[in-house]
Amino acid sequence: MEYNTKRLKLHIPEYGRNVQKMIENAITIEDRAKRTETAYFIIEIMSRINPGLKEYSDYRHKLWDHLYIISDFKLDVDGEYPPPEETILEAVPEKVSYPIKKIKFRHYGINIERIVKKAADYVDGIEKEALVKSVTNHMKKLYLMWNRDTVKDKLIFDQMADLSDNRIIPDESFQLTPTSDILARIKKKKEAKPKSNSNRKGRKRRR
Repeated sequence: MEYNTKRLKLHIPEYGRNVQKMIENAITIEDRAKRTETAYFIIEIMSRINPGLKEYSDYRHKLWDHLYIISDFKLDVDGEYPPPEETILEAVPEKVSYPIKKIKFRHYGINIERIVKKAADYVDGIEKEALVKSVTNHMKKLYLMWNRDTVKDKLIFDQMADLSDNRIIPDESFQLTPTSDILARIKKKKEAKPKSNSNRKGRKRRR
């Protein structure tokens, strides 16, 4: 029996050992035309094994690059594309920089902060008042989803003012949706979610 630990390392595991063996065999074919024909045949097999590459416009180029890499750059054929430089395997991807932005209230998230600041730019009037009321109610809902207990409307108003740099000072006479109503909706929505298949199977077995 041949164990994986005794086999040659797979250069690109996604294609499996059979494809690697086919490529290793192709390298040994002396006739260049036959060797090239075999390479094209292997490319078609690789495209079926890794269909996700077809999402890229240059997927054929990627397949040929993978073919050469799996051959350890030893396959000499008249392919659709020339072999890539061997240094491609040593290239280190550039580090992705992520924007660092401090979020004042994590339970609201950055999008709510952006919406509040946008609302603050609105000209005073019915449209702005409606938007502020809507956002304030949504903030209360998010707060209760994070802290499933209770919250005073004044706290939500204060946090709205804070997020808007005091450009929006909600009228405390405005009544937000009652906490009990919001919690009831959250509970109802949670209960309405379908149970997982594993739970249903478990219940069937217990019957």
